[in-house]
Amino acid sequence: MSILEQTLTKITTVDREAARKAQQRLDSLTKPPGSLGVLEDIIITLASITGNAIPRVDKKVVIIMAGDHGVTDEGVSPYPKEVTPQMVLNFLSGGAAINVLTRHAGGEIVCCDIGVATDIDHPGLLVRKIRYGTDNIAKGPAMSRQQAVKAIETGITVARDQIAKGAQLLATGEMGIGNTTASSAILGVYSSKDIKDIVGRGTGLDDKGLEKKAMVIERALRVNNPDPSDPIDVLSKVGGLEIAGLTGVILGAAANKAPVVIDGFISSAAALLASKLKPQSVQYMIASHVSEEPGHKIMLDLIGLYPMLHMKMRLGEGTGAALGFHIIDAATKIQAEMATFQSAGVSSSKKE
Repeated sequence: MSILEQTLTKITTVDREAARKAQQRLDSLTKPPGSLGVLEDIIITLASITGNAIPRVDKKVVIIMAGDHGVTDEGVSPYPKEVTPQMVLNFLSGGAAINVLTRHAGGEIVCCDIGVATDIDHPGLLVRKIRYGTDNIAKGPAMSRQQAVKAIETGITVARDQIAKGAQLLATGEMGIGNTTASSAILGVYSSKDIKDIVGRGTGLDDKGLEKKAMVIERALRVNNPDPSDPIDVLSKVGGLEIAGLTGVILGAAANKAPVVIDGFISSAAALLASKLKPQSVQYMIASHVSEEPGHKIMLDLIGLYPMLHMKMRLGEGTGAALGFHIIDAATKIQAEMATFQSAGVSSSKKE
């Protein structure tokens, strides 16, 4: 049995009894039932995943997958693909937005080269390169089916290794010029909406560039004809190596009963594919935010996730997920530290 098959088999439904106990405790705290809204939802989710009614997520790790896209040859991004390795080095030196936000949240970053189009020499880089970027999806498949599976399995292994090292909360991050095009193509397979309605400006396209991007995606879908009933076919034909890696990270987290915070549009494309490969994996996902990409909310709705934050962000890298760490920390502290009606000597209803 392959790593992917083993992982999918290991993903089971979450612990409903732990969720019930967590809800009992929440209802005993000195507040009206449900009055902390999404914070309470987060506690129930974490409890059901971890099996602990008072969950802890002390060690947080953002896993950044980096890969290049052949579709950049079509001019779908205002930035050249050379920016991908340059930004990877920026991550490794601690200078990017994701570094700042992850440090602020007390988390760590693991950066993995799963498909950058050039070699990067840095001792802090996890090199798991499947190939040097994808092929141009406007002309044919992004990669072979075997490469897509290998990239997913790479993500599974990276997630599993981090959990084995003590990570209690994972988050998805990515880097890859052109990856909003691939993500929009994936969404195009599963959404009934017109491509023009789900394609965004990515890193800053003007109106003409946006129109061209939509045309390229339409061509990619026509040329490749991905099968929506086969998520790996979709991934191999119009996806990306970093998207495949993140799909594996999400599945790996679910298989090892660890919560995973989903970042923005690209990460949600990976989450969508993970949900198609194993529907129960959605129970282990926490959506951090909804981005400015018009397709992001559509994608989250397809998965069945509700975002914690609305911040008008469109950077990626894992930045929304890192911000979400603070909300998750706040939720766990409420559950662990807030007084109960009994301990505080407060009446729990108007009748008392």
